[in-house]
Amino acid sequence: MESEPVKRCEWAGDDPLMRQYHDEEWGVPIHDDRALFELLVLEGAQAGLSWRTVLHRRKGYRVAFDNFNIATVAVYTDADRERLRADARIIRNRAKIDSAIKNARATLTVQADHGSLNAFLWSFVNGETRQNAFQNLADIPAQTDESRAMSKALRADGFSFVGPTICYAFMQSAGLVNDHVTECFHYE
Repeated sequence: MESEPVKRCEWAGDDPLMRQYHDEEWGVPIHDDRALFELLVLEGAQAGLSWRTVLHRRKGYRVAFDNFNIATVAVYTDADRERLRADARIIRNRAKIDSAIKNARATLTVQADHGSLNAFLWSFVNGETRQNAFQNLADIPAQTDESRAMSKALRADGFSFVGPTICYAFMQSAGLVNDHVTECFHYE
């Protein structure tokens, strides 16, 4: 007897890396400041692009951005900016590169003011994953009241490329919300 195929959220598609990301990472709660910073940078890099494009460059980003060491990225110089602009492993958009550096500096401020980036970001869902129950991809909102509040607070703290839609995508990927569709094996 044949086993039934695994049901996933349809956005995972047929790309092996996207499927692995869906199966092992997307929606799994993250509480590590470095990993949260990395995800904020990558979600910002996605603006105007597909997640697949960014995911396929993630290894290059990790090398180019010193494994997203917040303190290291925060002190990047103009020479680092030029190095990054020449690095074909990443998306070489000047504004997105500048944003990553700016966001590292803003993260240091958030850590000083709130104890950790983790505590600050998770405060938008009261420290617990918001369990949604969407049946179809089309039912999932692009932004929510929480993502709008997060965006506003991050911008006030000096972050960029953190609009409400980017913040909601971040919340989904970092496990602040569970938006696996109800028939996805990962929903529960």
